[in-house]
This record gives sequence, C-alpha cells and structure tokens, in this order.
Amino acid sequence: MPMDLDEIRALTRDDMQAVNTLIQDQVDSDVALINQLGFYIVNSGGKRLRPLLTVLAARAMDIDNDDHHTLAAIIEFIHTATLLHDDVVDESTLRRGRETANAIFGNQASVLVGDFLYTRSFQMMVSLKRMRVMEILSEATNQIAEGEVLQLMNCNDPDTNEQRYFDVIYGKTARLFEAATQLSAVLTDQPEPIERAMQDYGKHLGTAFQLADDIIDYVSDSDEMGKNAGDDLAEGKPTLPLLYAMWNAQQREDTVLIRDAIENANGLQHLTRIQTIMHDTGALDYTRARAEEEVTMAINSLDPIPDSPFKQALIALAHLSVERTS
Repeated sequence: MPMDLDEIRALTRDDMQAVNTLIQDQVDSDVALINQLGFYIVNSGGKRLRPLLTVLAARAMDIDNDDHHTLAAIIEFIHTATLLHDDVVDESTLRRGRETANAIFGNQASVLVGDFLYTRSFQMMVSLKRMRVMEILSEATNQIAEGEVLQLMNCNDPDTNEQRYFDVIYGKTARLFEAATQLSAVLTDQPEPIERAMQDYGKHLGTAFQLADDIIDYVSDSDEMGKNAGDDLAEGKPTLPLLYAMWNAQQREDTVLIRDAIENANGLQHLTRIQTIMHDTGALDYTRARAEEEVTMAINSLDPIPDSPFKQALIALAHLSVERTS
C-alpha cells in the first residue's frame, strides 16, 4: 500500500526541521519590514511541498552531507518569491486560506521582499560552491520568469492552444520541480542517466501537480483550496479545463459564453453554468486523465533508481499530487 502524506512527513521529519530552521535564519534581515513580511510568509501554512520533494530526492540519491538542506531552502525561496510577485500581478487577496502578503503589506513591499528572497537564494547557491548548481538554478529561474510572462500573454486569449497552455505550466510550475530533483543527482555526483531520470521525474510531477491545481479551481470551495473559488476564471486564465469545455461545448451559446469569460474576465458570474458545461463535455475528466499520464511518466522515470523508502515516498507523492482532485 502506498505511503500517505503523514508517513512521508515522518520519514523526512529531521531533514525538514533543519530546512525550516535554515529558512527562518535566512529570512532574517536588519530591515524591519523584511523581517515582518518574511515571518508572515514563512509561517503562512504552506505545505513546503518543494522542499519536501528536494529532501526526498536527495535521500533517494543517498546524500551523505547537509547540502540538500540548503538546496531545499533555495527552492522554497525561489517559489515564495514567485508567489509574492504573482499575487501582485493577479491582484489576489487570498492564498492558502489566509490573506496574501500584498493584501496586508501592500504591493510595493511584496514585490521588494520577493526581490530580497530571489537575491538571498542566489547568495545561498554560491555557498554550495558548485557551478553546476548555479547553472541549473539560474537557468530555471529565468525560465520561470518566461513562463509567468507567457501566462500573462495567454491571459484573456481564448485562442490559446493546448501546447501554449503546457508551455506555461512547464515554465511557471514544473521547471522548479525539475530543477529540485535534478539537483539531488548533481549534489551526489550521479551519472548522467540518473540525473536525467531525476530531472524527468520532477518535470512530470510538476506538470501533474499544476493540472490538478487547475481542476481544483472548479471543483472545491475556498476553504478547501486555500484561495478564492473560481480565481482562474475571474482572471480570464485559459486553463485546460476551461479550454477543453469551450472546444467541446455542444451549444454555440456555451462556446460564446466561455470565450467571452476568457476575453473579458467576467466568468465568475457564470461559474455554475461553466461548471455544468465542464461536466457535460468531460473537461475535468480529460484534464484529470492528462494529469494521470504525467504521474505514470513520473513514476516510470524512477525505474533506474535503487529501491528505498525514499524512492517509495517519491512514488507515493506522485500519486498524491492528483488524488486531491477526486
């Protein structure tokens, strides 16, 4: 029987405590506002999924030092910086069931503290004294920024196709997962086939995770999601469930409704109707099936990796990434 999340967390408890301590220490600054906002976001109830993934991958690679703690904190800082900037761009007011940092501290402070976390992450990369780590993470960070810009360009564009959608989720989500797991192999000096296997695992896991998130926007309430229900629809984001429903709607007026919702970001008032169209067209089932394909590819990527409790946890984490939608 696959591990559950509690078992995975028990397996990584000591590592994650060390990572959390390092994160707290690295947020410390002589500037009071950075301390205040940093403390708020560090303690905002996030799942710490990316650091958890980093730790599991490193342990699966049999790491024999503490470099993976630094790497996990770097990954979390890059992720948190993107969230701070995203919430400003999206004008979001709720994340993880709490008010966003920009809702409390303002947009200016959120952007600038996001910059602080980015630059802190690069200071920490240097401390690892490995050019390959710098190379992979600097490239990943640049591609994440490209993914965010591509998402901005796709926003309010009902002519977004499936490939452009997948390009966005690779850049804005899967790329950081991929870097985290690839670097576990780099830190342990694995041969190229193992490094590629770990890279592929992270890429497919991150893609499955984002597909699941895009489903959740249409099937859960804000208490379950930790964000406002229908946020993607309200922002005119052409995610796969919405696009598939538009492409396969039986009634022309339904196609027009969704197209208008994307173009004018006014779909929230039609959320119930759009959910019905999604049900009738099988849009959520289609998206879930695509997520399951990514899970299978992620797990298959681990075939060359020696068996261990940490490998089993990586397999379980892949399953858990989409179970949130069923």
